[in-house]
Amino acid sequence: MEVTLQRAGRVDLSFQAPPSKSFTHRALIAAALAEGDSVIQNPLDAEDTRVTRTALIGMGVRVAAVDRLCPVAGTGGALSCPRGLVLDMQNSGTSMRLLTSVALLCRSHVILTGSARMKERPLGPLAAALTALGGSVSFLEKEGFPPLDVSGSLRGGTARIDAGMSSQFVSSILMAAPCAMQDVTLELEPGVASPSYLDVTTAVMEAFGARVEREEYRRFHVPAARSYLGRTYQVEGDYSSASYFFAIAALCRGKVSVSNLNPSSCQGDRRFLSALESMGCRVRSTEDTVEVSCDNDLDGIEIDMSSSPDTVQTLCMVAANAKSPTRITGIAHLKWKESDRLETTTGLLRSLGGDARVEEDAILIRPAPLHGGMIDSGDDHRTAMSFAVLGLATGNVKITHAECVSKSFPGFWDQLGGQGLV
Repeated sequence: MEVTLQRAGRVDLSFQAPPSKSFTHRALIAAALAEGDSVIQNPLDAEDTRVTRTALIGMGVRVAAVDRLCPVAGTGGALSCPRGLVLDMQNSGTSMRLLTSVALLCRSHVILTGSARMKERPLGPLAAALTALGGSVSFLEKEGFPPLDVSGSLRGGTARIDAGMSSQFVSSILMAAPCAMQDVTLELEPGVASPSYLDVTTAVMEAFGARVEREEYRRFHVPAARSYLGRTYQVEGDYSSASYFFAIAALCRGKVSVSNLNPSSCQGDRRFLSALESMGCRVRSTEDTVEVSCDNDLDGIEIDMSSSPDTVQTLCMVAANAKSPTRITGIAHLKWKESDRLETTTGLLRSLGGDARVEEDAILIRPAPLHGGMIDSGDDHRTAMSFAVLGLATGNVKITHAECVSKSFPGFWDQLGGQGLV
């Protein structure tokens, strides 16, 4: 599938944010491990969340999907995994990482595998921590990378973990920890990647009745005696996906409002709005809607986006249209995403006339005249969506393999089309 974006001109648009992918993954897992049944309201139905749902079904969990409701029959942490179970995580890094720890609740070996790109995404630090907690993890091809064989049990205890590549290593253990035989204590090495996602994890855990004691992003303690409890749970809207719409206001000038958002959400990608304000946009929030407006030239900024990784590419698109340089720091871990987003983003910007380069853990973007061109998304959903937004400001930008947005935002092109933008 190919989509060509033309210059949009000044805008006055309204969109609806899709449900949060991060909250949906975690709610499915908590509900699956809970005592009693749950109903997840407004879950995200996308490729990644279907991977998690299908894997949980493979582990013996009864999960349904009815309209905008997802009933889940809780197992109390006693998973019924068949012998020889192989779970294909496809291209969902979140599913791979979160379910690696959950697999220790099975009574037999579980093999987790995935796409070619998934086999390039590291899991070594998670495996080392799980080993300290009673598990056994064997890498079947390349040491430290999927596919992997998980066996043993989640005994509990204390483990030290390096989450410099991904905070999902920590979230993985935390999500399974209420079902461990003993209390689980995690001590985190300094320099946690995307730490705000640990706030999402603990928020879901506590919503389902688990208790989490923490010392900021340094130490987490989960008592084993406090299990998840089934409940009705509403998934909030996704700020990562909403960032593309907010960027349209900044790039095309005008006003964009996005509904289905929690203005006080713990999602780290809310910081994208602060970045836009620093660049000259205005942001206004009501009960469930955020409005961004912009009438002036954009200023470049220097900003640490370590807690907002999924909006970095979107911010790069805005920065490429600013009147002064922008440096985005704290993002070295983006090289381990669906693509190496550091090299991919800067390389593609340069192909459209931009001035962008990677500097250690940062991206530097300087003002330069942009033009249209062909963007190969490389099967990375966020690359496709961020460059689509740039296309609305530049014009004549063609996105190839545009269907990859279904990984996190299946309705992206439909929402743009509904506003006459594609």
